[in-house]
Amino acid sequence: MKQEPATAWLDAFPPLARLEDPSRSALERCLPMDIRKGRCLFAPGEPCPGFVLLLTGRIRVGLTAENGRRLVLYRVLPGETCVQTTLCMLGDLKYSAEGVAESDLRLVLVPPILFLRLLRESSIFAQFVFERFGARLSEMTRLIATIAFFRIDARLAAALVARAGEHGAVAATHQNLAEDIGAAREVVSRQLALFQRAGLLRLGRGRIVLIEWRALADLACVL
Repeated sequence: MKQEPATAWLDAFPPLARLEDPSRSALERCLPMDIRKGRCLFAPGEPCPGFVLLLTGRIRVGLTAENGRRLVLYRVLPGETCVQTTLCMLGDLKYSAEGVAESDLRLVLVPPILFLRLLRESSIFAQFVFERFGARLSEMTRLIATIAFFRIDARLAAALVARAGEHGAVAATHQNLAEDIGAAREVVSRQLALFQRAGLLRLGRGRIVLIEWRALADLACVL
């Protein structure tokens, strides 16, 4: 990890920009770090080194089963927090999932002692932490409901629409999509083939192009 001199990084988090002066000064002593794409940030059974405040980039948090199947629980974007990290910090627990840098990252790591002190001393910091904690738990509840109660075609359609870029291009492998929706790669491949036969998309090597974007969006709305 490469460290840089402290800057006004707190301005990236509007709620934290309103911190009381002592709390703001303490946080500003935490230095931004650069982390390269692909690095594993944490894994099941590891202790939590601190509370992550993500400035740029994207972190994927997920689970890997004994049979190798993977499930993406959520992604952390700038301004968001990681529920796994918050749980570990609040309960003095170890991680139960894996976090990986999906892109180059810049982040600030708040040491556990400072994190707990700020929770006690700053109502603004406490509100920031618990609001984002609650939002992430709500998102995970929706994920569980989606996997438990909705068809594979609707879940896959939602993932495709969410990933679609310019001209309907989806730069994702079948394995990527399987991890997004909690399904086996073979199941995703079969469903993609059905979508292609129905004229909804076109499959290519490592690339999918949505042809009937609206029809897929309507199917995703079944969620």
